[in-house]
Amino acid sequence: MRVFRFNGRLNLAFILGLFMKKKILPSCIHIILMVAASNAFAEEAPATKTNANSALTLGTMQVSAGRTGTLRSEDMLTSVDILSSSLIENQNVDNSWELFSQLPGVALTNFNQGAISGEFAIRGFNGEGDINAVKLLIDGIPSNTNSGNMEYIDTVFPLDIDSIELVRGTNDPRYGLHNIAGNANIATRIGGNYTEARTGAGSYDTYDLQVSKGIESNTFSQNYSLNYHESGGYRDHADADKFSFAGKWFVTPDNANFTAGIIARWHQSEAKSPGYLTLKETRADPQQAFSEGATDGTEYDIGQYSAHLDVELSDRLFWSVKSYINTFDKSRWVKFAPGAVQQERVEDEMHYGAISTLTYRQSDMLRLEGGVNYEHQQNENIRYADIDRVRQSQTRNQDFELDNFGAFVQASIAPTSWLELVPALRVDTLNGDFSNKLNNTTKKINDYDAIWQPKFSAVITPIDGYSLYGNWGRTFQVGVGASAYYSDGQPKLEPSINDGWEVGLKFKPIESLEGRVAYWEQTASNEVRRILLSANDDSENVGETKRRGIDLQASLQISDPLSIWASYSWQEAIIEKPGETDLNTRGKELNHTPDFLFSAGANYKITPKLTSSLTAYAQGDYYVERTNSLTGQFGDYYWLNMAFDYQVTQTVSLNLQVKNLTDQDSEYVWDYDMTGNTRHSEADGRTVYGAITVRY
Repeated sequence: MRVFRFNGRLNLAFILGLFMKKKILPSCIHIILMVAASNAFAEEAPATKTNANSALTLGTMQVSAGRTGTLRSEDMLTSVDILSSSLIENQNVDNSWELFSQLPGVALTNFNQGAISGEFAIRGFNGEGDINAVKLLIDGIPSNTNSGNMEYIDTVFPLDIDSIELVRGTNDPRYGLHNIAGNANIATRIGGNYTEARTGAGSYDTYDLQVSKGIESNTFSQNYSLNYHESGGYRDHADADKFSFAGKWFVTPDNANFTAGIIARWHQSEAKSPGYLTLKETRADPQQAFSEGATDGTEYDIGQYSAHLDVELSDRLFWSVKSYINTFDKSRWVKFAPGAVQQERVEDEMHYGAISTLTYRQSDMLRLEGGVNYEHQQNENIRYADIDRVRQSQTRNQDFELDNFGAFVQASIAPTSWLELVPALRVDTLNGDFSNKLNNTTKKINDYDAIWQPKFSAVITPIDGYSLYGNWGRTFQVGVGASAYYSDGQPKLEPSINDGWEVGLKFKPIESLEGRVAYWEQTASNEVRRILLSANDDSENVGETKRRGIDLQASLQISDPLSIWASYSWQEAIIEKPGETDLNTRGKELNHTPDFLFSAGANYKITPKLTSSLTAYAQGDYYVERTNSLTGQFGDYYWLNMAFDYQVTQTVSLNLQVKNLTDQDSEYVWDYDMTGNTRHSEADGRTVYGAITVRY
């Protein structure tokens, strides 16, 4: 276990000092104070701005009374989708990333390898783990590992989720590191008085228990979540179990202008891994396990601890600050192919930091916001060559630190009731050092300097019910792990600059119909991917890339008992100018990028107590390597899911869910050694779940 190094000195003065040293904070404060001072000369707005944005909400949300506090995800003028708890709480899932299948434009990568279960991706990126392009937050707390992977998503279970917010695009200035194609925030339940418990069972010896409790008085709220899930798995040698706990305590004193609280999460999981099969093996028996992987598996210990403070400094000025500590311990034993050595992969990470945001609302016509963030990472990446989990030799011992400083400012300006303009600017810097303890060598951080990211968005509402929006923004990608550093004599790598733009139309011509259509593009100047099987955690230059797509989505309340929704996304990811190592990839498709994504659903209330739903998810095929020539295309599939909910009494409800109703084959495929030697992992067949929920 890594030693916690800050020796009790992590405080506000320490963090502010770091920003002062980098000259980030003084610049931002200067800008914020200048624009805030304009209030002294501003005239009262003659009219209230039309509440126009580009966000869509799926399910039923509780509407807040007023617009106060920091600017929210729905204020970002891009493709924003919000999934409400009404579409989350009754879902039967082995892993929480599966909930994102209900959101438009999301590609799912299902490894089906026990605790190494899968990931979601957006905007023409994939979920392979070599390029992680989504910033994950849980209750506003950064929740990616150093590589950008999103294992922290396992710390939350459906019953404790209040909403999921997905922001796609490059124009959101609030986040920097990992915010390449967008961000996702999982908001959990805070406040309220309730007692809820849900227990269920299903196919493949699956058992699930979730308990959620809320206690709120006039000034103090407590929320608890206790969860356990186990499954025998669809494939052989796939037993898995996980346990998660969360506690949230918030106080708002009488006659006070602030709310303060702390959140603690802890997650532990242990799972066997069924391994990857050859094409011949998986076609003969997709449920069998890899014959040489009898001791393969993964263990996780994940912790997240955060403090939150929201202060209403005046009727127009709001300050929010969050500090956090994330701990991540992972041990994986894996053998990828016959005759290969079993690898023991150990990742030990501790990240701590703070986020501070100041929001000024002069009126509905002018809103200003600025923020700063700091994150320090202490990471160890260790590997051993094992025989049945018995260490034979050490093959990797890397110890590295990373500091990320960031700051942003944005202004929401509405000169008329039908027009809103949002200019924004973000800057990030990175520092750190790297030590290879196997050969006693060190490295320095790459020459990233200050990474400036201008952004601009606009929306016009020429007719009530129709909002035409557009945006342009810049994000960045830097190396992860060892590839973020260089040795003397090696070239210093610059960040890959991602420039993206989008134009779209959100429409709601009548109360029962709502939708959005959008076209987007995103280019990368020097895209870099991790070489996942590299002995030294190396990366390679993919080159200049271009992604583009069209998103269509709509929902319709046909009648009181019947509603339908659907979304379709066409996407393309092309290598325009390859890197030095793969010159034959010019004009080729990037690997594991489905050419289309489709989701749809219908909800029907059969009786006042009985409701039903039918949902579908489909995605197109993809190449598994970047030359597009060594193998064919794989990965296309569709799933149909059906569910029934019956309200037995006011406090008791029953749920029946059938997933993959037509028992379609679907698999994850990758090229093990980039020679056309594909390895396969089949997803679950038809599964049936039953659950009972009690609410008080």
